[in-house]
Amino acid sequence: MSNEPQKAWSVVSPVLQPALVYLASLQPGQRSLLEVLHDVARLAADSLPDVDEVSLTLAENRWTPTTAFTGALAATLDERQYDSDFGPALTSMRSRTVIRIDDTSSERRFPGFAAVAQRQGVTSVLALPVPLSGELAGGLCLYRRSVGKPVSVDTENLAAAFAGYAGGPLASHALLVSRERDVGHLQASALTRAVIDQAKGIIMYRSACDADEAFRRIATYSQQANRKVREIAVDITTAVARGETLPDSL
Repeated sequence: MSNEPQKAWSVVSPVLQPALVYLASLQPGQRSLLEVLHDVARLAADSLPDVDEVSLTLAENRWTPTTAFTGALAATLDERQYDSDFGPALTSMRSRTVIRIDDTSSERRFPGFAAVAQRQGVTSVLALPVPLSGELAGGLCLYRRSVGKPVSVDTENLAAAFAGYAGGPLASHALLVSRERDVGHLQASALTRAVIDQAKGIIMYRSACDADEAFRRIATYSQQANRKVREIAVDITTAVARGETLPDSL
């Protein structure tokens, strides 16, 4: 069992083997997802020939994509794509296909992006999906400045192998973040229910009404004040704790 990684790595270019050792060492929870993405993006830039800058994006349909860049050039070009919600990196990530732009001066599929890339001195772009499962999607985007020489097919093959090995560790980190976020949402929801129930109890005692009527009064007051029910509930419990008088409408 322990020899399987070495066997798998032996068929991969020696250029990638140090990167694969690092990817295999990543442990979920030890560092933030953004820190891990930055490390993996820099690792890709250092490992892959023909590449000047790299961006790496991880997204799930329930939360905003997290993107790491190796420099200002990649950040500028990725931000251009996110601003317009269109470009090779986004298309590759969403369709899970490879997108090549061998010459930005003649690119017709993404004319707006190509024009910005050309002004930034980028002559070719290679966007690849990071293999992930379920609701997760990932993308690796490579930017090159050398005139007349696009990102080579050999580099594309190496990048695809790199993305394949990066997918597992990145998915583990993203899953942990997603679970922590879900727990946070559940805790916040529980706190909201608790404070609303407490406010309802105060109104029930004060007005000798049932729970439904108490909640109706709180909800009506929140609509009139154009504020959330939870905020009104917090105001009620805080006012009572301070010995203050509640509004007559409650």
